[in-house]
Amino acid sequence: MDSKVKVRKFIEDNLIKYDEEINFSDEDNIFSMGFVNSLFAMKLLNYMESEFCITVESDEMELSNFTSVNSIVRYLKNKEKCK
Repeated sequence: MDSKVKVRKFIEDNLIKYDEEINFSDEDNIFSMGFVNSLFAMKLLNYMESEFCITVESDEMELSNFTSVNSIVRYLKNKEKCK
């Protein structure tokens, strides 16, 4: 399973669901759409670190890195380049 599929599945499985049919694109800002909160953000960081064997440094904790499936995948690809 590629990183985009893994990230999207994690987000879908952990969203705050008020409606059974939640649709969002890979570019949608899941924070501004009200699907996630600060607890989810911490779960997301923990998931990324364990699933992709990375460390999210404190200076990288900018919301823009984690607002959408695509922004998370871009962040992960940049981390891979640094290894």
